[in-house]
Amino acid sequence: MNSLIVLNKNDNVGVSQFIMPEKTKINGQGISTIDPIPFGHKVCLKPIKKGDPIIKYDQIIGFASKNISAGEHVHTHNLEFKEFERAFKVNNKKTIVDENADTFFNGILRENGQVATRNYIGIVSTVNCSATVTKMIVEKIKYSNILNDYPNLDGIVPITHSTGCGMNTVSEGMQMFQRTIDGFKNHPNFSHVFVIGLGCECAQVSLFDESVKKHNRIHFLTIQDEGGTKKIVEKVLSQIKNLLSEANNIKRTPESVSHLTLALQCGGSDGYSGITANPALGVAADMLVKKGGSSILSETPEIYGAEHLLINRANSQETADKLMKRLEWWKHYTSINNSTMDNNPAPGNKRGGLTTILEKSLGAVAKGGKSILEDVLEYAEPLKNKGFNFMDSPGYDPVSVTGQVASGANVICFTTGRGSCFGCKPVPSLKLSTNSAMYEKMEEDMDINCGTIAEGKEDIEKVGSKIFDLVVNTASGNKSKSEINGYGDEEFNPWQVGVVM
Repeated sequence: MNSLIVLNKNDNVGVSQFIMPEKTKINGQGISTIDPIPFGHKVCLKPIKKGDPIIKYDQIIGFASKNISAGEHVHTHNLEFKEFERAFKVNNKKTIVDENADTFFNGILRENGQVATRNYIGIVSTVNCSATVTKMIVEKIKYSNILNDYPNLDGIVPITHSTGCGMNTVSEGMQMFQRTIDGFKNHPNFSHVFVIGLGCECAQVSLFDESVKKHNRIHFLTIQDEGGTKKIVEKVLSQIKNLLSEANNIKRTPESVSHLTLALQCGGSDGYSGITANPALGVAADMLVKKGGSSILSETPEIYGAEHLLINRANSQETADKLMKRLEWWKHYTSINNSTMDNNPAPGNKRGGLTTILEKSLGAVAKGGKSILEDVLEYAEPLKNKGFNFMDSPGYDPVSVTGQVASGANVICFTTGRGSCFGCKPVPSLKLSTNSAMYEKMEEDMDINCGTIAEGKEDIEKVGSKIFDLVVNTASGNKSKSEINGYGDEEFNPWQVGVVM
C-alpha cells in the first residue's frame, strides 16, 4: 500500500496509489513522505533544484518553482509550466493493415454502402430559432409511444443548439457549423433525417441541400414556408409516421470492423488517466487500425506539449505541417482572447493529481496508441484516410465529440478519472474508468474499469483487448451505460468561432 507507480527509470516523480500520510515510508524508494500525499498525486523521488525539469513518462511535465526534497508532494505549489524546445522528427512510415483480418460486427448496411452502428430518426435544427419546434416533434413522437411498435428503431433524436445565425455566411465559424450539420444529417446512424429551419436565418437550408441529390432519406422544411409552428409540427409528424415501417425494415449483418471509426475522448482526467485508461484505449485503437478501421484523436489544446509525439508518427511532412498549423492557430486564438495555451488543467483535473498542461497532454496523447498519423482534419471535416487521424477541436468534451461524430465516428470511447457522464446520440458512447475507487462509486455510469492496471491485476494489453471487444459488441447493438441511462439528447454542441453579430 505504501508503494508508488514509477513509469520510467528516468522519472524523478512517482504517483501515489493511496492517500499517504506524512512520514510514510515508501517501499522500494528509500524515502519517506514529507507531506500528506493525496491519491493519484506526485511524490518527489530525489532532490530537484529550482528551475530543473520534472520528469514523468520520461518526458518533461514542467519545472521546479523552488527546491524540492525527496518525499515531498509535487503539485501546483512547486511545479510550474514553462515553454521549452521539443524535438520533432517526421516518421514517413505507412500503416500496415493485416490483410487477413477477419473480425466482424453486426452492423446495418445502408443503401449507399455506409455501415451504421445504430438506427435512429433525426430531427436537425439549422438554427436556434427552430430548436423548440424540433423538440416539440420529438416529444410528441415519444409521448405517443408509437415507436414501441417498431423494435428495430433505436429512437428519435433532436439535434438542437444555440447558433446558426448572427454570423457572416462565408466566415470560418459558418464553415465549421455547416460541416457539423452536414456530418450529422449524413451520418449512417440516422435512417431518415428532417432538417428544420426558421426561414430567414444565416444558415439557410439551401446550404445543406446538396445531399438531397444523394439521399432521399433527408427532408428539408422551414417554419415560415410551412405556415407556422402547428402546421410544420403536424406535417413532420405525419411524414414520420408514414416512414416508420421503412425505417424499421433493417437487419443487422456481419460487417468488417474496417467500417468502424472510433472517437477517442477523455474528460474529468486525473493522475491515473495517462497510466491506465488512456494507454489501454490506445491499445484498442491500434487493434482497430491494424484491422483496417479508423480512430480520431482530438482536443488540440490538450495535445499541446506532447505534439512532438504525434509528429514523430506522422506519415509525411505535409501531415506534420497540418498539425503545427492548427497549434499555431490556437496560440493566436488564445492570445487575442486574453488567454494562454497553458490555461489548463481544470480544477477537477488538479484535484485528481494533474498539475500542468504538459502532464495532461502527455497522458491524453496515449489514447491514440502507436499507429501512424494518417491525416489532420479541421473541425467536423469528413474522414478521408483510414487509420489513425487527428481532428482539430477545443478540449471541451461535448464540442470535441460533436466534431468527431460529424467527421464520421460511429463509436465513442471516453476515458475519465473524476467521473464524467456523457452520451452523444446517434452514436453509442463507452465510459472507461481510470481508477477503481471511482468505478465502484459510479459503476452504473462506467462500462469498463481500467483501474485494475494500477493494481497489478491486469496489464495494459489485456485491458486494451477488453476495450476492443466491447467496442465490437457495442457496435453490434449492445447498449452502453450512457444509452441505458438516457444520455445523448442534449450533448450536440457545435464549436462556435468568430464574431456574433
